[in-house]
Amino acid sequence: MRLVISLKSSVCRTCQSARSAAASALAGTGKRSVLISFLIPLAFALTAQQGHACTLNVTGVNFGSYDVFSNSARDSTGNIDVNCPNGAGYSMALSAGSGVHTQRVMISGAHRLNYNLYTAANRAVIWGDATSGTVTVNGTGNGVSVNYGVYGRIPALQNVHAGSYSDIIIVELTF
Repeated sequence: MRLVISLKSSVCRTCQSARSAAASALAGTGKRSVLISFLIPLAFALTAQQGHACTLNVTGVNFGSYDVFSNSARDSTGNIDVNCPNGAGYSMALSAGSGVHTQRVMISGAHRLNYNLYTAANRAVIWGDATSGTVTVNGTGNGVSVNYGVYGRIPALQNVHAGSYSDIIIVELTF
């Protein structure tokens, strides 16, 4: 049985473009930081077979504001709660989206913003489909919700334009 969830990412336009901020900074007119807001809401569509009762509750990853001049990566966390019947084994995989598993991207027209999704807060293991060094998340149902963190990271110092960026990630729950 496959359960499909869509993950959509969006970036909100800020009042000042990265280009004009960079020009101001280079001209010495004062140090400004350009912020780009990121929000990854999760919406899901469920396809189920009779006799199986796994359910999901999803909370999106909200990156808040991304400062293109910051030396620090931008991290945030979302959640996927899975509730499967007692003894039902399951596996959750995430698609590559617009990029590849080892480097996902959000897109705004011709512009790309790199990010990725991980299985743990240390962001050491990429959550994918068990290919290219990525892993799936596995569990066994116990009749109550089990919470899985979705740990997102946008690497620092990406020279991106302000705008709306998006990506769609498919989460496949197999049980």
